[in-house]
Amino acid sequence: MNEPVLQTEALSKHYGGGKKPVLALDQLSLTADRGEIFGFLGPNGAGKTTTIKLLLDLIRPDSGHARLFGLDVNQHSVEIRRRVGYLPGELALWNGQTAAHVIAYFGKLRGGLDARFVGELQQRLEFDPGKKIREYSSGNKRKLGLILALMHKPELLILDEPTSGLDPLVQQTFLQLMREARAAGQTVFLSSHMLSEVQAICDRVGILRAGKLEEVKRVSDLMNQDYRVVTLRLREPASNGLFSSLPSVTGLEVNGHQATFRLQGDFNPLLDALRGVYIEDIGVAEPSLEDIFLTYYGDHPTNGVVPTAQKQLRQEVAS
Repeated sequence: MNEPVLQTEALSKHYGGGKKPVLALDQLSLTADRGEIFGFLGPNGAGKTTTIKLLLDLIRPDSGHARLFGLDVNQHSVEIRRRVGYLPGELALWNGQTAAHVIAYFGKLRGGLDARFVGELQQRLEFDPGKKIREYSSGNKRKLGLILALMHKPELLILDEPTSGLDPLVQQTFLQLMREARAAGQTVFLSSHMLSEVQAICDRVGILRAGKLEEVKRVSDLMNQDYRVVTLRLREPASNGLFSSLPSVTGLEVNGHQATFRLQGDFNPLLDALRGVYIEDIGVAEPSLEDIFLTYYGDHPTNGVVPTAQKQLRQEVAS
């Protein structure tokens, strides 16, 4: 069996001293294999960026180990970085330099530049390298970051929120670039809360919650859930009490005359419970990756109102 390209073993990290340090990462153990696109999911503050910084030896763990290409990331960080393309969540470059100069500089550091491939990336991402860094929008800076990460065709790509600020057409180009990287045998470790892109290209996903890995699954298996998302519009105002006797109903959201929930199993118990209730409309859908993702975050409403934390999470994963 081939050794994983990326591997962590019981990786933990706290921030802050004193009596109450903050646990950012809790015993993280996962692997990513050669030629795999691994999606690392979680809302802001879940520990995704901390994990990436540990993988790149930008910070050190309190306990546990991480290996890239079978090499300890703390002992072999210089050798490892030659084989990695990295896009940070916040890209800091020299504001007074042109993008062309920055690209050439990084090319020299890596022992040479494939000008033809760089030109192809610039064309596909619709990027003009002739401007100074300070003149670029956040989206164009993101494009430059992608070019710097991709241009030396690294064995491993580590990308932190790579499509943040990109317009939809460029996002589609990014997805195609990732498919091509996978076909070429490159491994991609993709940190994101953009569930549409994860669903489109990832082979497996890890779901992180408050620093703890909740689940690792193939996307195809994750999507194969045994529940449906049901939306009812009632003639009279809806209430939680209508569904309180149904253990098959979870994730209930009530808004005026409308109720939305997850339903497991058959419809008959639901119909029995609603006997005598006038239903104006009913919608049934397979769960999206967003719906599945939210099941890992304890989305249990109170008094028919979606909790603030869940509302914020929905905004993050849909943004």
